[in-house]
Amino acid sequence: MLDERDWVTPRGSVIVQKFGGSSLADPSGILRAARRIAATRENGYQVVAVVSAMGDMTDELCDLAAAVSRRPHPGDLDALLSTGELVSSALLAIALADLGQAPVTFTGSMAGLITDGVHGKARITDVRPDRIRTSLARGEVPIVAGFQGRTKKGKRVTTLGRGGSDLTAVALAAALGASICEIYTDVDGVYTADPRIVPRARKIGVLSSEVMLEFAASGCKVLHLRCVEYARRFGIPIHVRSSFVPEMGTLILPGPDRHPFRKPVREQPVVTGVGGVNSAAKVVVVGVPNQPDNMARLFQVLSRSGVNVQTIVQSAAGSGSRRSDVALIVPALEASPALAVLGAAQGTIGFAGLQHRGEVGRVSITGVGMRSSPDVVCTFLWTLSEAGIDIDLVEISETYVAAITRAERLPDAERAVRLAFGMAPAAVGPARSAPPPHHGPVLDGDSRWGHGPRGLAPSHASRSG
Repeated sequence: MLDERDWVTPRGSVIVQKFGGSSLADPSGILRAARRIAATRENGYQVVAVVSAMGDMTDELCDLAAAVSRRPHPGDLDALLSTGELVSSALLAIALADLGQAPVTFTGSMAGLITDGVHGKARITDVRPDRIRTSLARGEVPIVAGFQGRTKKGKRVTTLGRGGSDLTAVALAAALGASICEIYTDVDGVYTADPRIVPRARKIGVLSSEVMLEFAASGCKVLHLRCVEYARRFGIPIHVRSSFVPEMGTLILPGPDRHPFRKPVREQPVVTGVGGVNSAAKVVVVGVPNQPDNMARLFQVLSRSGVNVQTIVQSAAGSGSRRSDVALIVPALEASPALAVLGAAQGTIGFAGLQHRGEVGRVSITGVGMRSSPDVVCTFLWTLSEAGIDIDLVEISETYVAAITRAERLPDAERAVRLAFGMAPAAVGPARSAPPPHHGPVLDGDSRWGHGPRGLAPSHASRSG
C-alpha cells in the first residue's frame, strides 16, 4: 500500500513547481507563487518554476485570432498562443527579484523541449535542459514558459495542447532528475468525485500513478492524461496541491513495479507486456427488456452468487427492438453458477433466454498510453486481422488493450501480437490458464513501443536512496 511517507524529498535536490493559470490569474497570485518558490529555496531545495498563461489569457488569444481570420495558420496560431506564458514568466521574475532571488526566464525552446511538427498538439521528442542545469548551478531560479516547445528542424514554435504546462513540468523533472514535481492549482488535491457536484467527496492523500492514469482517462480534470503517462513512464512523483493554502494535497507515486528510463526519450506509448489467458467463458443474456432497472437486477443476481464479471457488452437485439443482448465474460469455472442463477431469475427479469459460448481466449497488451495512442490499437487490431483471428469483443483502457477470441486460436493470436510489438515470441504450447506475470521492458524489442535498447534504470526509489 502506498503511503506519503514512502517518498522523502532530500534537501538540496531539484523540485519542479508548476503554477497553473488560476494560480497566476492576478497580481496577488503572482506574488503568492513567488513567495512559495522563495520559501522552498530557503528550505534548502533547488527550484525550477514552470508557468501557464494567466487566467483565461489563452482563450482570449484564441478569440483574437478568430477575430482576424477564420482559419489562422496553425504555426502562426502557436506563435501567438505561446506568448501568454511569456507574460506570466516575466511577471513572476519581477516578483522574485523583489524577494532577493535571482530569476532567469526561459521559453520552452530555450529550456530544451524539442517536439514533432504537429502544431496545436505537439508531442515531445527530446528534452535537452543544459541551460536549466547551468542556471541551477549558478544558484538562479529558472522560470520556464510551459505549454510550448520547438521543432528540431526549422526551430518553429509549437504548443503541446491541453494540459501542456503540466507536461512541460513533468518532462523537465524527468530530464533534470528532480525528486518531485509539484503541480499548483486552484484545488487542494484529487478527490473521489468532483466536490462541486458531490459535496461529500473526500480528498485522496496518496494515489499510484496507475490509478491516476485511469482517473485522467475517465475525465478527471486535475491532471491531463499525457502528463500522468510521462510521469509514470519515468518514475516521477507528482504532488497536486493548492496554491492558496499550505496543506498537503495528493501525492501520486510511482508503484514499486516501475522501471523508469534513465534518459528521457520521445513521448510515445510504452508496451511492456503481451499476455494470453484462456480460462474465461462467454455467457449471453438474450432479449433483456430495455428498462432502467433490468441491468442492475441482472448484476445484483450475479453479485449475490459471487460471480465475477470481467467484461460487459450490451447491444440492441435487433433494429427497432426494445430489447438488448448482454454479453458477459466470466471466469470459466463460474460459467455454470452464472447460468444457474440467471436462469432462476429469468421470469423475474423477463429476458428471452441464455446462451453459453464455451471457453474463450483473451489476448492483451499492457503498458502506458494505450488509450491516447491510436497507433497502438490500430497495430493490435490489424495484427489480429492479418493473422486471421476472429475478434468477438475489444477492451481498451489507459493501461491495456485486449481482445476476446476463440480459445483454440489464442496461441496464434498471442504469437502474432508479440511479434508485432517487438517482443520475444512466447514458447509454443498451450495458452496459460492463469493471469500472466508482469513483463518488464524488453531490451531487444521495437523502439516504436518504448522498449528498445536504451538504458533502463532500477526503480526510482532505489535510484534516489
